[in-house]
Amino acid sequence: MYKKENGKKKKGKKKSGKNSKWIKPFWIVYAVSVVSIVLVFWAISKGFLGFMPTFTDLENPNTNLATEVYSYDGELLGKYYIENRSMVAYHDMPKNLTDALLATEDVRFYEHSGVDVRALFRVAFGVATGNRKGGGSTISQQLAKALFPRDDDMSKIEMVVTKLKEWVVASKLEREYSKNEIMAMYLNIVDFGNNSSGIKSASNTYFAKEPSELAAEESALLVGMLKAPTKYSPRRNPAASLERRNTVIGQMEKYNFLDKTVADSIEMIPIDMSRFKVQSHTEGIATYFREYIRQYLVQWCKENPKADGSRYDIYKDGLKIYTTIDARMQRHAEAAVREHVCLHLQPMFFDHWKGRANAPFFRITQEETDRILNSAMRRTDRYQAMKSEGATEEEIKKAFNTKEKMKVLTWDKGMIDTMISPMDHIRYMKSFLHCGMMAMEPNTGYVKAYVGGTDYNHFQFDHVKLSKRQVGSTFKPYVYTVAMQNGEYNPCKLVPNVPVTFYLPEGTTWTPKNSGDYKTGQMLPLKEALAHSLNYVSAYLMKQFGPQSVIELVRKMGMTSDIPAVPSICLGACELTLYEQVGAINCFPNQGVYVEPSFITTICDKEGNVIHTYIPETHEAIDQITTFKTVRLMQGVVENGTGIRLRTQYKLNFPLAGKTGTTDNQSDGWFVGYSPSLTCGVWVGCEDRAAHFRSISLGQGARTAMPVFALFMQKVYNDPNLPYKGLVETQGEGYDFQVPAAFTGDRNGCNEKVKEKTTPNFD
Repeated sequence: MYKKENGKKKKGKKKSGKNSKWIKPFWIVYAVSVVSIVLVFWAISKGFLGFMPTFTDLENPNTNLATEVYSYDGELLGKYYIENRSMVAYHDMPKNLTDALLATEDVRFYEHSGVDVRALFRVAFGVATGNRKGGGSTISQQLAKALFPRDDDMSKIEMVVTKLKEWVVASKLEREYSKNEIMAMYLNIVDFGNNSSGIKSASNTYFAKEPSELAAEESALLVGMLKAPTKYSPRRNPAASLERRNTVIGQMEKYNFLDKTVADSIEMIPIDMSRFKVQSHTEGIATYFREYIRQYLVQWCKENPKADGSRYDIYKDGLKIYTTIDARMQRHAEAAVREHVCLHLQPMFFDHWKGRANAPFFRITQEETDRILNSAMRRTDRYQAMKSEGATEEEIKKAFNTKEKMKVLTWDKGMIDTMISPMDHIRYMKSFLHCGMMAMEPNTGYVKAYVGGTDYNHFQFDHVKLSKRQVGSTFKPYVYTVAMQNGEYNPCKLVPNVPVTFYLPEGTTWTPKNSGDYKTGQMLPLKEALAHSLNYVSAYLMKQFGPQSVIELVRKMGMTSDIPAVPSICLGACELTLYEQVGAINCFPNQGVYVEPSFITTICDKEGNVIHTYIPETHEAIDQITTFKTVRLMQGVVENGTGIRLRTQYKLNFPLAGKTGTTDNQSDGWFVGYSPSLTCGVWVGCEDRAAHFRSISLGQGARTAMPVFALFMQKVYNDPNLPYKGLVETQGEGYDFQVPAAFTGDRNGCNEKVKEKTTPNFD
């Protein structure tokens, strides 16, 4: 018995010893594995195995945020970006969007801490059995991957290390941010294709909506694209996109985010891409304005550093630019330019020159024409490319004079195919009329509409801030203002309508002529003389007060361009920008106070903190009584002069004042005008001064520029969503230019018919 038991004991000991020899190695391997894993993750977290973001990096992820430009009425006008990305807060995202993301990418998102162990085991089991279903990456891991992208061409070992890094970053993100913040950050950073980074850009691009407005099927489509934006693009591959969208809807039903009835119904909705539009710097409204603001902001960033001394970057820092532009008025302005210049005046210009030799150039030699065309040729990409390839000047000219199939611009049919030589195409493009227009509020100086040209895609030169053209008779009101400021003049003052001769320093003489025969030799009130833009009277006043006094006045009114101190400026023989013209004319409805035209109200950083506020410069340029006299003078232009069609044809029945202007050979047509609430200026002309209408009846400012002003004012004052219509209706006759309290003269500005007086011939 003893032996048996003893034997059993011995046998038991032997069995125990056999198992125990594996226990120690097992625990050693286990301990080494755990320590190794801990060491690997420790090394990763410390950055020993490559870059690892710090908490500071995670608090301020290095994402390129687009700078957004907003109108005064809150509309997004455009963006400046490297990546078209704007941030949206979680509470501004619809529930159907976040539900779609959870159902498709990470249904246990709110249960794990950055790494989903169950998903990893599922992936491992799928790899082992060859039946893999779904990935193991969580939303947090995908965010880590998007924030800190992988390098290209990594080895398998590097890929494994990178994957482990993403686990660490995901865990850090989970500690640093709430779940909702992580989800919002992910949707803000991912790429949806078609130049759309982030959900806001994507919803605007594909559906012309804000994220909060997305329907369930639209959210499902966008979430479905995340797997492969090109493969599942609804524009490139609509069938694949529809199938993928319905897969997402199926996932939403599976996890009870949608009930079966709703899921089945929205799966039947076709994909609607009718509002799809890739966002571009050259698309949308106010394109010339946005380009001007972009150039301004680049300089502003250089001169206004951040608190740490670094510079803002408009392409990366997500600034918010709040402008003075009213999007509704901007659309009215662009519509007015297109309606008159593009669709009415341009066809008339083509017909006017049809079949004419050397069109559209008038009264210049063939040598001058060749100089204009050859200069334009040398600025083309084709010329530069041929030159860089070693082509001779003769070879290039031969190519430019050989017909080929080209696309040419038309305003009514868009781009059309035709057979034309590149040189003839240059001549054709020289035949296009251009336009600049700017409107501003008299008191605030806020620029409400800014049209730098007819189409930014084809003509990018800005005719508001950059273009300087001769201003013609629109300069005359300043001459009259000097007379009323420095002399005993008023709108009823009679002056001689006779030739005036100037004796110039070089020993020559200059005697300006009237453009017509209106009441030559008679005494006329100033109001009538300005209404009919009589050169004799402007010259008479210039001789009384001299060019220097006029220059001193317009300097106070904001003009900074070079203005020669010569008598001919009384007829507008100086070059100014439309911006200067509108800013100066605005002094009249603003009771003599110059207010600098302003484009921006505030600049905010990406967090919404105000970092710059604009206060326009203001100062008194003219006394109130003189200003009021000039206003009444300029009203005569609209009542009985060159601007009378504003009343008779366009039916603008509220207080208006203005001045037309036409330069030599009709190269430039102008109109500057104002109501008590709005100041506006328009210029129309070709790129080259030698290209223009041949007759003043067609080319005068009253025909080319004034109708744009009229159409704009019509649209603005008839728009019930703008305040101007209400002002006219509620104030009635009280809606008028303000009369200074100290004014004692004729408040009607010589509206009573002045008796015509004849005088001897002054010749």
